[in-house]
Amino acid sequence: MHCLSLWERWICEAKTERACLSSNKRNDLMKQFTATANDEGVRLSRFVQSVTRDLPTSLLYKSFRNKRVKVNGKKGAPEDRLKAGDLIELYINDEFFPPEGAKPAARKPAPKKQQNQPKVTVIYEDENIAVLYKPTHLLCHSDRTGDANLVDAFTQYLAQKGEYDAGGENRFKPGICNRLDRGTEGLVIAAKSYAALRDMNEIIRTDLLKKEYYTITVGIPQSGRFTAWWEHDEKNNKVSIHAHQSQDERRKQIITDVDVLRTAGPFALCKIGLVTGRTHQIRAHLAYLGKPVLGDIKYGNRKMNERTGTRTQALCAVRISFLDIPEENSLRYLSGKVIKLKDPQIVKQFDALDKNKEGATSWQT
Repeated sequence: MHCLSLWERWICEAKTERACLSSNKRNDLMKQFTATANDEGVRLSRFVQSVTRDLPTSLLYKSFRNKRVKVNGKKGAPEDRLKAGDLIELYINDEFFPPEGAKPAARKPAPKKQQNQPKVTVIYEDENIAVLYKPTHLLCHSDRTGDANLVDAFTQYLAQKGEYDAGGENRFKPGICNRLDRGTEGLVIAAKSYAALRDMNEIIRTDLLKKEYYTITVGIPQSGRFTAWWEHDEKNNKVSIHAHQSQDERRKQIITDVDVLRTAGPFALCKIGLVTGRTHQIRAHLAYLGKPVLGDIKYGNRKMNERTGTRTQALCAVRISFLDIPEENSLRYLSGKVIKLKDPQIVKQFDALDKNKEGATSWQT
């Protein structure tokens, strides 16, 4: 039965293709679209799929082969990347397009629990990107809990400004370029267009973006650069740190810079620089060095967390610096730019520990 149904499906699709491609009325079947800023950099095949409905994949690629997908009057290829202003012509049967005036297809079902999105705090913004402040406990992306998240909050912010229409012909939803753990606060970069997301991801991938963090440690670490080997247990979402590479070479090298800024009893306010950036790197590496992040429930000192009443990790992304970005990157104008978080809450948190010097002394372990 399984083979028969697959055969029947193939026959059906073949008939559909012949019916569509045999028509001689090509001008009557043409649909025109103009690429917008939100389509910048999008694959042509993805664009065609977004404006059609129930178009079989086999017919999609046959349309490309038979020159029924054109960009600016020339034959298009599935891998072509669009530019704003491009004219896309599709010679595909009307039955594969939504009726005139029809609403866009519904997006994925909303999470079970809907929350009002928080107000977005913008630290920096231009026509391509924004740097946002993410408070502790706020998710960067939506998950199965349905809790509020920074992506949806940013999308709502742009919609209120008239820069994004969720019900329009958008083939791109504003996105986050770098994520922070739920319990970490600080600076997060958001992209307003596909091109900005693509080029910012390339900046991050080629290490042309440097991030600095502040953290409060339990115990006073040495200042310097530390190297170790990192291994991720995806099932439990926990990492382990080791002194050497494993025989099967599953472990990845991590490099973390530590600079002790101030001390108060057994606590230290440290500036952390990431030479590599891996999941839970700062928290796990400092714990491996015997100086865990205060408030960290996964890698930290549980007794000290309880004594101080700290319920979330004292870790904040405070500074983003852009290096020399290549000319071909649309975000080159960010070269040399430094974006800082003014008066980060973590400094006030450390000030409170510093003022309580007697208490700090009694917290010695």
